[in-house]
Amino acid sequence: MNNGMISTSVIKRLPRYYRFLGELKAAGLTRISSRELSERMGLTASQIRQDLNCFGGFGQQGYGYNISLLHSEIGNILGLDRPKSAILIGIGNLGRAVTMHINFETKGFHLIGLFDNKESLVGQVIKNLPIRNISTLDEFCRENLPEVAILCIPKQAAMSISDQLVRLGIKGFWNFSHYDLSLKYPDVKVENMHFGDSLMTLSYRLHHD
Repeated sequence: MNNGMISTSVIKRLPRYYRFLGELKAAGLTRISSRELSERMGLTASQIRQDLNCFGGFGQQGYGYNISLLHSEIGNILGLDRPKSAILIGIGNLGRAVTMHINFETKGFHLIGLFDNKESLVGQVIKNLPIRNISTLDEFCRENLPEVAILCIPKQAAMSISDQLVRLGIKGFWNFSHYDLSLKYPDVKVENMHFGDSLMTLSYRLHHD
């Protein structure tokens, strides 16, 4: 398997497969055909087979897919069995919501540090993690070696802190700022989250329906 040859669209469908299979597993189902899975997910059976064949053959002719096994295999492909340590910067409304409501452990990450520059927030505890002053970032990263930074800060703040984070060994960003880190750091993995873009996409779809 050559990961470099797998398209981004296929990779972005993997979490959806994982989520649907998890729901089927929880419902007590043990196997499913590509046709049945396609009907549940709104994809074609051919698309599902093509996607999964990128990572090896998981189905059996006449049997379909073992739901528990396929769920586990996709989890391994996504790296969920090898949690990456993460820090979150910016404990405003968005950062607090992300900290409180995202189950990082089931998504392949272990949240180990929260940071903000507001003294009124420093020392508060969210989900057993104290909010630390951003001035302690260097020391914390040298001691704990996080791999990922979650940025819940404005664009200007992201611009000013990104060099420091990359220098401290951050290999990936979950980026809620509007600063496009992937342009400046092409070797760093970046997932840019733009709520406004998503809303405008919905507007387009409604407008051209």
